[in-house]
Amino acid sequence: MVILSNKQSTGESLSVFHQDHRTKRKQDHHQRRQRPSTSTSNRFLLWTTTIAIIMNSMQLAYSFSSRTIARTATKTNGLLSLASRSTRHNQFFQTNALSSSSYDVIVIGGGHAGSEAATAAARTGARTLLVTQNKSTLGELSCNPSIGGIGKGHLVREIDALNGVMGEVADASGIHFRMLNRRKGPAVRGPRAQMDRDLYKDNMQHLLLNTEDNGMENLEIMEASADDLLLDEGEGIESLAPMADPADVNGGEEMEGGGEDGERVRLEKAKALSSAKANVSNRRARIRGVVAIDTKTKERIEIEATTVVLTTGTFLRGVLMIGHDRYSGGRHLRDSEEVEPPSVGLALTLERFGFPLGRLKTGTPARLDGRTIDWDACNIQPSERPAQPFSHIRQSRGEEPPLAAVGRLIDCYQTATNEETHKLVMEYAHLLPQYDGMDGKGNGPRYCPSIYKKVERFAERKSHNSFLEPEGLNTDIVYPNGMSGPYPEEIQLKIFQSMKGLEKAEIVRPGYDVEYDFVNPQALTHTLEAKSIAGLYLAGQICGTTGYEEAGAQGIIAGANAGRAAGAAYRGEKAPVPFVLGRDEAYIGVLIDDLVTKGTTEPYRMFTSRAEYRISLRQDNADLRLTKKGAEYGLVTDPERLAAVDMRQSLISENVDRLRNFKLFVTDWADRGSNDLMGGASAYKPGRQGQKKSADEVLGMPNVSLKMVEQIMADVFDEEQKEKQSTADGESSSESDSGAKMNPTPTSVYDTVEASIKYKSYVVRQEKDIESWRRAQGAKIPPSIIYEHALMPTFSKEEIEKLDQFRPSTFAEASQISGITPQSLVYLYHHVMRLNKESNKKKREEIAAV
Repeated sequence: MVILSNKQSTGESLSVFHQDHRTKRKQDHHQRRQRPSTSTSNRFLLWTTTIAIIMNSMQLAYSFSSRTIARTATKTNGLLSLASRSTRHNQFFQTNALSSSSYDVIVIGGGHAGSEAATAAARTGARTLLVTQNKSTLGELSCNPSIGGIGKGHLVREIDALNGVMGEVADASGIHFRMLNRRKGPAVRGPRAQMDRDLYKDNMQHLLLNTEDNGMENLEIMEASADDLLLDEGEGIESLAPMADPADVNGGEEMEGGGEDGERVRLEKAKALSSAKANVSNRRARIRGVVAIDTKTKERIEIEATTVVLTTGTFLRGVLMIGHDRYSGGRHLRDSEEVEPPSVGLALTLERFGFPLGRLKTGTPARLDGRTIDWDACNIQPSERPAQPFSHIRQSRGEEPPLAAVGRLIDCYQTATNEETHKLVMEYAHLLPQYDGMDGKGNGPRYCPSIYKKVERFAERKSHNSFLEPEGLNTDIVYPNGMSGPYPEEIQLKIFQSMKGLEKAEIVRPGYDVEYDFVNPQALTHTLEAKSIAGLYLAGQICGTTGYEEAGAQGIIAGANAGRAAGAAYRGEKAPVPFVLGRDEAYIGVLIDDLVTKGTTEPYRMFTSRAEYRISLRQDNADLRLTKKGAEYGLVTDPERLAAVDMRQSLISENVDRLRNFKLFVTDWADRGSNDLMGGASAYKPGRQGQKKSADEVLGMPNVSLKMVEQIMADVFDEEQKEKQSTADGESSSESDSGAKMNPTPTSVYDTVEASIKYKSYVVRQEKDIESWRRAQGAKIPPSIIYEHALMPTFSKEEIEKLDQFRPSTFAEASQISGITPQSLVYLYHHVMRLNKESNKKKREEIAAV
């Protein structure tokens, strides 16, 4: 896989990814594609006959549109066959010279969810078509030019562990890297990188459009707008691409390994999946294909497929807004006032089939001219060196991202709003758009709010930070992170010019909001397949999430399941087991489980606090958790990736064993340890002087790092080597230092080795907390409980608001409220138990007093 570098800045392209192993993948794909050809003449004859019967029975004129026929025709033999659309099908493929007349998977939308879905489906061997309005917008970073962050960085690492594309492209395009929360524990650290927007788009397009070079020759891309779905309708209709019902899988071996634990996990997942049998009663149709409008010719065309993945982003009946101006569109084209048209037909079809639709909004800030910013007045935010990559393969090689390796990194800067800024924000609030959702207020992302929402919600604060992020190496355009607000352009300029360093700033293009339809994800199963339409999968913002990373995470799951199901059906194989990740396996599992079980009423953003197993689900061990499982399900086909996991596991075991086997007297650790961190004076208490501790036990102490422990180990090793040399020579040799050395833990496994030892006791405590929580599901919550931050200081404002709004009567009900984290549920349980004890004590005292 070859990813482009910044040619203008370096003069040549950097070969970022290896290509040698692709030959075998091409051969494997070629063999999988050697399937028996199917005759379509009988199908077309049947469809033609069926539609004739339907039209005659309803006395419809042939001139009616195919959509009118689809929505008014009556059922024949329990099915509604949309055959009228197929009469033009052969003509389309003859004139457009595509390689096949049907596909296993059609992915609608070329954003982050669509890119991951299409490549995941292709990796499973499915014949995949990606439909996008414009190839030139593939891989576009529509809003902020960054990838990763707290919680989000975990998702990118997990996507990469499953052979996804986001991490690789981000590494190749990154120009500023930081590990967020570095001062905190490993579980909550999140990698984040600033992208060169042009490079990211170019690299993603290179990957998607050069499919033969990248081992995905079964992936094709078509420029068209998806207008509607081709469906067979019927209550309880059978799927053309079924999945195996998890409840029918014998034993736990196939899904989760054997034994009692495997069986328990299997049963939990089978229950959570809303099994295929249970969904039959909900099913009203099945996918047959897609109706699209060719971008260039405007011709209405029909494409067959047994599965479809919808990744429409903000395009589903999208409306763009600046001030009181409203106009239809999914987004603005970059550096242009031109807009990409919304998707209306798909929204109407989803509405007709009873999908629970709502309206959400998001916004992007104005872009500033960096030449008009006083950079000296702002606080510099340099990139970290060495830069940590998202790619596990690159990490296993000990490499930095390519632009970091050649020193092509930038600095970001920090400024902030002030009281004058806040005054302007509130003074011109009446000029903000009127939205469809929330009684005109709009339903936007809580954790990436507009500047108006920040000032309104946190009125006591005198300033809010804004990070000024250059959008590339060869542009002066700057993204002011945290400053979205769709005021009229002249008001946006006033607001910016009230801030330090931006007094003379000029706007290159104004910020705007987009409001769009989304589907409540409770309408989906854990495979992201719709319950009411078999073979239809949804991923990305259409499911109520916000962010590139959340979209990509859903895309890889939807694409994998669509590809596995459709490919197996085409080959005549038995229905495959669904590819589902549990909450104990991945943040992707947490994300999808939250969505499909709790739903969402506002844009969902991933945080580490949403995961009850977050101590185990770290960004540093994503490959160890997921890569081999991905290989079992046909998602990971890269030999180097699999070899890298084996190498990392071996290195981790070797270095952990070394720490366990190295022992010193506690007094030696205390003497050698700095700042009283390794026992100090307590090591000299009576009875302790003769005790020994291993290096891993010492590393488990607070504030002790692996580097500190290994330095002591290295010193002891050197001393022993000198002593051996002195004994051998009869005197100390000046050559002794040139002998054997103890090598420190390699950087590729350093974080994982340190975390696995330091968190060992916390993992045990984590399991106990989760088990106590499971037992508490049916416990009652007193109706008189007061939800205030003073009483529950660890709760977020969102959690306090929602608990007070819904007033759950049991912990089971509380656990179903979107946005309530597992940690807060455990805290709430202990809080209620404490209240109950106090209440019982008071009652006993009153009785005793009587």
